Amino acid sequence: MATLPDGAYDVIVIDAETTDDGDVRLELTITLGAHVGRVIALRRHHVVAPGGAVPDVTALLGIPGTLRVRNGQPTFRPELA
Repeated sequence: MATLPDGAYDVIVIDAETTDDGDVRLELTITLGAHVGRVIALRRHHVVAPGGAVPDVTALLGIPGTLRVRNGQPTFRPELA
């Protein structure tokens, strides 16, 4: 799969799970723009949550946020209350 161009993307979490090794895996879909509908898979190290801790992954389902791509590297910031 080709990487996304650098920029900011509005996304929503469509799947979230804890893997057998204790890592977090998220799937996001882009909700606006030229890449709408594209699904992106990320691991915990790509998630920037307030306070630095990723909350219970099931609490992230349906949560919107911003995916930023810089030099081909994604960072997801969920919009947590």
